[in-house]
Amino acid sequence: MAIYERFQTEADNPDNPDVLSGIRDVISSGMWTGGSGTLQSFYSSSTQSGSTGAYYLDVYSTSPATDTTAEIQFSVAYGHFNGSGSIGGRGIAGNRAAAAIYGQMSNILLGPGEDKFVMGDGKVLNHAYFIALQRARLREKMDPGNWELHMSGSNNTVKFIDDSGATTDPTVNQGGRVFNIVSGSISGGTATIHKTAALETASGSVGLFYPDLGVLVFNPHYLKGQATTHLGFSTGSNSNGGNTVKFFNAISSSNYFTARREEVISSTHYFCRVGNKKFNFSSNPTYFTASDGSFTQPTFFKNPKSYITQVGLYNDANELLAIAKLSKPLLKSFAREAIVKVKLDF
Repeated sequence: MAIYERFQTEADNPDNPDVLSGIRDVISSGMWTGGSGTLQSFYSSSTQSGSTGAYYLDVYSTSPATDTTAEIQFSVAYGHFNGSGSIGGRGIAGNRAAAAIYGQMSNILLGPGEDKFVMGDGKVLNHAYFIALQRARLREKMDPGNWELHMSGSNNTVKFIDDSGATTDPTVNQGGRVFNIVSGSISGGTATIHKTAALETASGSVGLFYPDLGVLVFNPHYLKGQATTHLGFSTGSNSNGGNTVKFFNAISSSNYFTARREEVISSTHYFCRVGNKKFNFSSNPTYFTASDGSFTQPTFFKNPKSYITQVGLYNDANELLAIAKLSKPLLKSFAREAIVKVKLDF
């Protein structure tokens, strides 16, 4: 039986409104496909490496060569301010991919008047390695303090985290908040920093972390330095240094990248109040006899019962906008009242 009840807003009933809007919840979930928090398999695409591979490599959790549903998790790239390590140059044919990458990332992450990345220890980088989280994985932002990346090389495996747990006043620029990447681990549930950005090797600190854009910037000199992965790089002019592939190999050899994403969900709560004298009848044909309209169940006389199975939300023109289904039918009678809360997230 179609019975409509108008919701009371805060303007109608400020003490007990039926509609509460603007409720915001911060949700943290696993970064990778399927909500997984840890990525332990890394694949690249031979097709992509032959086309845009000079600029960047997309990284998958399953092999795109055998899995048609493989999804991109993140991308890795190498950039150089002068284009070194890539084909091309002034007056020389070539795209200078390294310069294009460095310029693109600096335009996105750095503020007006800044054209080079500066590490936490003040070291200016002419070149850098980049990790950019895939947009569908990132959603709103990368959760600071909840990621750990391992890299392996000829020397050993190094673990990296950010220093968000050690600072309450992060730097903020065009790319949003900026934290330092440091040596450390969160595997024990609490971030343990082995070396802070100011106490890294003579090669400089590790890098920078932009959680609001899901970008990590690594210092090639640190990664090449002692006590790290010995990840070499080539900065020859007008030559393909293969630096992006080297960076990918260092990451894929470790088989470990755990990360979580963070997003703010705005919700509106509708409290559908079912009074004791309302919604006790049904227009279902099994409720009445077809001949005289009497109840099919004699006990319903003066004590009707119905079951609420769903709630519809309508606009002022009585157009159905949404339906909320209950997990199980809710018994309703003159002796029972109920409140059904409908939550809309957006």
